[in-house]
Amino acid sequence: MNGSEILSLPIEYRISLVVLYMFVFIGGIIGVIMMSTTLMSNMLSITRVSVINLLVVHVIFLLTVPFRVHYYVSTTWTLGFTFCKLVSNMLHVHMYLSFIFYAIILCTRYLAYFEYRHRLEFYRDLHAVIASVAIWLFILAIIIIPSNLTYGSGMTTNDTQCFTFGTALKNTNVKVLNYIICTVVLLISVILASCQCYILWCVFRKHGHVSWIHQEFWAQIKSLCFVLIMLICFVPYQAFRMYYVCKYFEELEKVNEVFLAVTAFSCFDMLVFAGSSVWRHAYKVCCVS
Repeated sequence: MNGSEILSLPIEYRISLVVLYMFVFIGGIIGVIMMSTTLMSNMLSITRVSVINLLVVHVIFLLTVPFRVHYYVSTTWTLGFTFCKLVSNMLHVHMYLSFIFYAIILCTRYLAYFEYRHRLEFYRDLHAVIASVAIWLFILAIIIIPSNLTYGSGMTTNDTQCFTFGTALKNTNVKVLNYIICTVVLLISVILASCQCYILWCVFRKHGHVSWIHQEFWAQIKSLCFVLIMLICFVPYQAFRMYYVCKYFEELEKVNEVFLAVTAFSCFDMLVFAGSSVWRHAYKVCCVS
């Protein structure tokens, strides 16, 4: 891509991206603050430890959002190509790491439900720390460092432009890798959503019309919120990504940026998680009492 191509990005796209990322940044910060005040108890819970790691992923990503907003406003990148790759790559890293932790959280909750509803926990706090460190070392070694080193490699660079790495999709190996990743994400999303629907059906079958007043139901509603975030934020992008990879042309890159921005709304999951008890109380006051 040449240096003037970003200027051809219609103003409505740039305004939309700025608005989307501002919402993500503000909502994400509020969610992080709300959630950080409630997570320090019961560090033995696998779900809680996973949420803490998810919180860290969100914080790291949110630190890069202001650079995106500034770029879409000014249309000029002044921080160098290496930092451009890092900021651009962090959006993808955030999406896939969030997806991984969602899958861990949901699988843990599903196993807890089917294993006679016993909570799955670590034996000691040290075990939780070791597990978290091991996951992050694996992520750094397998995902973050290699992807940042190879992201945009072999492309013509322009120090004043950023987020224009679409031409890498002309590489057959890159295409195949994208197809595999998209297929895996979509398949896992469908499986997790199906499991959640089955569990909700079991809860309704067990408690009938009074399901709404049982803690078991609200626990599954919390899991359902994670599933819905995956289906709303990640699945549309992965489906579009397969078309984008297959039919790549430069005009699609604009649409791809918007779909990517939507994936960042997964940062709102902290608002869902932190506010679930408030919503449950409000429901009881309004609809049950």
